[in-house]
Amino acid sequence: MNDRFRISSLLAGRLTEHGLALPDLLRLAGLPGGFLQQEKIHATTAELFALWRSVGELSPDPAIGLKLGSDPRLEKYHPAAVAAVCSRSYRDAIQRMARYKQLTCPEEIGIHEENGEATVEFIYHEADNDEPEVLIDMALAWIVSVGRLGTGGQVTPLRLDLKRATRQRELLEDHFGCRVRFKAGRNALVFRATDLDRPFLTHNEELLAAIGAQLETELQSRNRTSDLGERVKRTLKRSLAGRRPSLQDIARELGMSTRTLQRRLGEAAITFQQVVEETRRELAHHYLQQEAVELNGVAFLLGYEDSNSFFRAFHGWEGTSPGEWRSRTGAMGY
Repeated sequence: MNDRFRISSLLAGRLTEHGLALPDLLRLAGLPGGFLQQEKIHATTAELFALWRSVGELSPDPAIGLKLGSDPRLEKYHPAAVAAVCSRSYRDAIQRMARYKQLTCPEEIGIHEENGEATVEFIYHEADNDEPEVLIDMALAWIVSVGRLGTGGQVTPLRLDLKRATRQRELLEDHFGCRVRFKAGRNALVFRATDLDRPFLTHNEELLAAIGAQLETELQSRNRTSDLGERVKRTLKRSLAGRRPSLQDIARELGMSTRTLQRRLGEAAITFQQVVEETRRELAHHYLQQEAVELNGVAFLLGYEDSNSFFRAFHGWEGTSPGEWRSRTGAMGY
């Protein structure tokens, strides 16, 4: 997967508005002094995390991430965010944001519905450590901000799950309007599934068509040059939790017929089963390095019916058990 985030040229101005001195910020992050003045700004996951950790360390405002993610000025939005606000419903908006994220970074918006609840989280597949808290605050605040703007304030999450230790509870609960569960195994918003079907008062079909057409053209161009196996893998990573997606499911997500996907995989000399196993192995390594995720939880997140099936598969990949691998690689908790 290409580890390149495209950073908006407006970011430098937004950080300055919040009282941050860019030279100090970049120095602390270990980035070049002209990093945010480039015509096209790209960063690796490690560089992006270093930047946002530095924002958190230098800013005296504990709400800076929430404020950056809730900016109501449309001129500050990426075109994908404008398209989201112009969408037909909250579900349509989140799906558009998830789709167009592919244009700017190796970060995905995961959406999972179960038992009347809808979970939305940001997934950084190239991350070697936990996401900076300011970045998580900003991303999740952005999701809620789009929903509130589109529905006229009718969307409130049921719960906010955060990996971090308990702090700033009152600030976070006041902003999101829901209880916060700290020391969770993920950073995610949980909504009523029915809230995703709320229509957007800001729906604008003409503007949506104009912006959407350009974004779709960019996306199609990118997809034509993207490795099919990696595209299937990215889609699987969004869909594995609690179930095993079928070839038909993935084809539908990729906007092609099952027959076409099967043919193109064959032309690339790979099988769907091979991609599924590679995806599960990569995600297993990622989850096992997260001390808060239990082994049974890893099996669920990888779409296995039971823990024994996961243990057998992992032993086949690594020649050892998940618990032994976790201990050997230095992860904690087991």
